Amino acid sequence: MGPLALPAWLQPRYRKNAYLFIYYLIQFCGHSWIFTNMTVRFFSFGKDSMVDTFYAIGLVMRFCQSISVLELLHIYIGIESNHLFPRFLQLTERIIILFVVITSQEEVQEKYVVCVLFIFWNLLDMVRYTYSMLSVIGTSYAVLTWLSQTLWMPIYPLCVLAEGMYFTYSHLYSERRDILRVFSIKKKKM
Repeated sequence: MGPLALPAWLQPRYRKNAYLFIYYLIQFCGHSWIFTNMTVRFFSFGKDSMVDTFYAIGLVMRFCQSISVLELLHIYIGIESNHLFPRFLQLTERIIILFVVITSQEEVQEKYVVCVLFIFWNLLDMVRYTYSMLSVIGTSYAVLTWLSQTLWMPIYPLCVLAEGMYFTYSHLYSERRDILRVFSIKKKKM
């Protein structure tokens, strides 16, 4: 009996594509779940669903953003052919906003702007990961290519606006908390 032949997708030249396809598929499934969950919750509960968006999908969002750090490694070692610096800036911005700002301030987690920001992020990522996943296997759809190349143009400025609103809310709540802390210290001294 001779050595067993590996299936085509496990041969060395296909391992990279199989890995990238699985990575993009996992990311697509995560972001699709988040977007679908947010949409269903909105149609079921209306505006009330926006208040607890972070509580409902925050864990999956943090997971998807955490594993997206692998993309920097993919670019650095040459598995992906994207530019490192723009991707680094985008990931750093999202990780800081999600892990440092949103997670740390419970008062602001209930604002509509968190829901809007998550919708924009997931819309962009669903299209991007679908396009990347299909590109790895050599499949191309004109509409998906067009969406992948142009959807970011209107969405990125809206993301910046939503992030600016979020930082404004965050700053206002932290100032209010500091003022209340000062008044409570003065009351204790009296």
